[in-house]
Amino acid sequence: MTPYFRPRRSMLYVPGCSTRYLHKARTLKVDSVILDLGDPILVAAKEESRRNVVDAVLSGGYGRREVVVRVNDLDSPWGPDDVKAVARSGADAILFPNIESTKDVQRALSALDAAGGSHLPIMVMIESPIAVLRAEEIAAASDRIACIVMATSDLLNQLHGRRTPDRVAIVHSLAHVLLAGRAYDRSVVDGISTDLKDMQSFEYACRLARDLGFDGKSLVHPFQLPYCNDAFTPKPHDLAASLEVIEALDHAHAEGRGTVVVNGRLVESHHVKAAKRMLALNDMIQQLEAGQ
Repeated sequence: MTPYFRPRRSMLYVPGCSTRYLHKARTLKVDSVILDLGDPILVAAKEESRRNVVDAVLSGGYGRREVVVRVNDLDSPWGPDDVKAVARSGADAILFPNIESTKDVQRALSALDAAGGSHLPIMVMIESPIAVLRAEEIAAASDRIACIVMATSDLLNQLHGRRTPDRVAIVHSLAHVLLAGRAYDRSVVDGISTDLKDMQSFEYACRLARDLGFDGKSLVHPFQLPYCNDAFTPKPHDLAASLEVIEALDHAHAEGRGTVVVNGRLVESHHVKAAKRMLALNDMIQQLEAGQ
């Protein structure tokens, strides 16, 4: 597990233009808040949003929640100044949009380092077909990548796919990016669901992402949080099974055997590794929720 391993069941975008939402995020049961300076912010509100976000981070009050700032694209009029403003604000990570290559990752890191943020990890957004195709290259670009965040709404539009409950148009892309991320031990988080009224589809999307192997899901409204957190929280029977697997293989090793059968299933060392990861994640979730 990397130094950046932590719960990211839910990552809530919070618009920097609203001081009310920035404050409310301090009270929500969310693992990560993404204080947003990006595309959803009107041009006229860009600079005010930057000031709001810096003030919010400096003021603190987010408890154990991970505080991430999404900056504007570095090619935009606001991106470089965003990075300079937030690099030493006390954020836990900076999220860079429109990452499509190793060069883009290196450029983001260089901008952050030049602004005094060499101590910070970055997060990268995958939002285009070319980015999906280069997911392995991007994931391998730096060990300072704490998380890969899918931008599924943008991706679906560029694919000209249809928005369906089973998400068939983007399942391949989701799996491909997840595979690349896991190859380099990166956290990977699913994208938002834009239909705020269809909670049945949202819950299904959460559970699909969980079953694929994602760490969590980004979202845009607080009432989506309970579904998100529930889907990605280890269940009691999963935790009990993890403990059983660890104990059984330890016992088998003591008897000179490399494998063991638990409840009809063959257990080997890689199963123990996964079990220990789940238990560690559950401990972190309990600490996070206790600190909120």
